[in-house]
Amino acid sequence: MTDHSKKDVATEVREFLSTRRARITPERAGLPVYGGNRRVAGLRREEVALLAGMSVDYYVRLERGNLSGASDSVLEALAHALQLDEAERTHLYDLARASTPSGRRPTTTSSRVRPTIMRLLDSMVDVPAYVRNARFDILATNTLGRALYAPVYDSPLFAQRGPVNSARFMFLDPASQDFWADWDKGADDAVAFLRTETGRAPHDRALTDLIGELTTRSGDFARRWARHDVKFHRSGVKNLHHPLVGDLALPYEAMDLPSDPGLRLNFYTPEPDSPEQQALDLLASWATTGTVVPSGND
Repeated sequence: MTDHSKKDVATEVREFLSTRRARITPERAGLPVYGGNRRVAGLRREEVALLAGMSVDYYVRLERGNLSGASDSVLEALAHALQLDEAERTHLYDLARASTPSGRRPTTTSSRVRPTIMRLLDSMVDVPAYVRNARFDILATNTLGRALYAPVYDSPLFAQRGPVNSARFMFLDPASQDFWADWDKGADDAVAFLRTETGRAPHDRALTDLIGELTTRSGDFARRWARHDVKFHRSGVKNLHHPLVGDLALPYEAMDLPSDPGLRLNFYTPEPDSPEQQALDLLASWATTGTVVPSGND
């Protein structure tokens, strides 16, 4: 690990731990509060050390960015004291591995979608589906997925550079405010997913370049990035506004592809006969014929 990499990881550790500590009040931690003048919004370092069962000096060392050599029991105690959720706990372990003296082997992320995955996408004719990497590059999509994400693909951001990247679209193209009906939540989630990936792949140069670009060019991204929030991307509901079929509340699933490190298959599965399914049927007719065929319920 280079000195520059060590400094980056130490900074990430320091800021992650300090932001987690700042959000927990003594009352939330079950600690008594003496006096009315506290100079910190959350827990003091000595209070975290007490909750984690470690010396104050040792906790201060950890929060200064030195997780090297921290045992699993220490990390578990720290996660418990700071009330970390599953994604935050995993991020803490990722940062600890990245802090080891030998460094962490660069994580290889696939950039090519295998033919078998392409055939799988093409077979999913009734649902929008696409494959992306952890940097939000959309690497492959089926016909309905391409139609659903038409505003992203049509963005002038990608007229002369590729691949299409939904994070760049979200923060650098004003049209994203119309496409994502709940833009603030989508923006929060996107930044949290990227922050999670920095722990998993701290030496991914393309990821670092993307974050640097978005931090420099988007105040909305920079403010969210400073929170150090992390989150898993597994399932949920996305609220989209498509220029052709209107508002959509689409349940989604995101599945890792074990044979293709860093790649995820994303697909939307609306309820049968729901307004969302009817809207997707209309979108599918447009995608295949260039015209909208009215549904049988119209």
